[in-house]
Amino acid sequence: MSELELFHRLGVALAIGLLIGLERGWQQRAAGEGERTAGLRTFALTGLMGGVSGAIAAATSPLLLAPALIVFAAAFILFSWREAVAKGDLGATTVVAGLLTFLLGAYAILGDLTVAIAIAVAMAVLLALKKPLHSWLEKVTWPEVRAVLILLAMSFLLLPLLPDHKIDPWQTINPAEIWLLAILIAGLSFVGYIAVKLIGDQAGLAIAAVAGGLTSSTATTVSFARWGKAHEDAAPLLAGGILIAGLIMMIRVVVIAGALNPSLILGLAVPLGAAGLVMAAAGLFLILRPAGLGDESGGAPPKLELKNPLDLGMALKMAALIASIMLISELATTYIGTHAIYPVAAISGVVDVDALTLSMARIGGRGDQGGGSGGGQIGAEAAIIAILLAVGVNTAAKTVMAAGLGGKRLGLYVGGASAIALIVMVLMAFIPMPKDLGFLPGLLKIPE
Repeated sequence: MSELELFHRLGVALAIGLLIGLERGWQQRAAGEGERTAGLRTFALTGLMGGVSGAIAAATSPLLLAPALIVFAAAFILFSWREAVAKGDLGATTVVAGLLTFLLGAYAILGDLTVAIAIAVAMAVLLALKKPLHSWLEKVTWPEVRAVLILLAMSFLLLPLLPDHKIDPWQTINPAEIWLLAILIAGLSFVGYIAVKLIGDQAGLAIAAVAGGLTSSTATTVSFARWGKAHEDAAPLLAGGILIAGLIMMIRVVVIAGALNPSLILGLAVPLGAAGLVMAAAGLFLILRPAGLGDESGGAPPKLELKNPLDLGMALKMAALIASIMLISELATTYIGTHAIYPVAAISGVVDVDALTLSMARIGGRGDQGGGSGGGQIGAEAAIIAILLAVGVNTAAKTVMAAGLGGKRLGLYVGGASAIALIVMVLMAFIPMPKDLGFLPGLLKIPE
């Protein structure tokens, strides 16, 4: 290590100490001189001491770092103990911060500077957020803690144990992917619960709907519809969230298909864009509608009093249903052949559009309007029709889910807006378009 690099690393070690010392000194700014164990200067010297200890260890033997840490820890803990006795404060945060500052100073010499700086910033943020974190912890309920533990267990304990390959004879069912889908559905339910609790019904549901639409609008529909059963007066609000998630799904389909196969962009963007505008208008109106509009009570907007942050049973049932649909689709393709593309698209669309969209974008002809030439196993026109069919079936299926899980009223709100959006989509898909605009959905012909 050159002298220039050594000075640079020692400077980083000192900066780490100054950063932590600034936060600790500000937190204890009311304490008089000699009434606190460590402040700005002490933490700055601690970081520098760690850096010097690391430099000595690097120049001689790594084993010398351990005695230096032990001596420093003993002295720091002693002074912290005397301060705690005098103040009657049993907090150990300053001790831990001092030890970590010393270690980060040493790591700035011996390890990666970026990692050392990142850890120091993370430590400073955690120290600075003492009051907000404690306030949040006081409001957390046991069901919320349990929900987090369940999600963590599902994600980091059970998921790695499942086979991450297809196990059935038709090479369709991947247990790890199905379980990951169950985690996604459960996680979306929890995200929606937290968003509603923290920032209110309208803004919370809107954010949860957008986040859900980016991952799985079907899972979002299941989560929102589950709440609708217990909150019938909130049906318009929940329906608006479901429609917004559907809008995001349509945008996602165009982006995914266009990225893989640019020849499909216009053919999908026109009908799905028109349908998306309808979904957006209806969704925003239902979420932001004036208080009492459309409600028999004519009162204030309904409140969602959510009690269960995580419905694990519903998530597992939904994942099992999706696995079943995937298997049926694969069997249809295997034993019927390419003529099953439209039935398969319809079946796939019941629960998911991404898999079908990815498949059609890969095998769809690039620029041809026929039925098999142009560089793909099927024509671009057939690929667009299949994707639109899957989106249409998926949108209709959400109405059934909303009504079945959330009640008739929720189903009517979702179904009414979805029906208008689908009619607009079909009209825009098959209405004649000027040919000089390229391959547009107006050139599509309803398959015989």
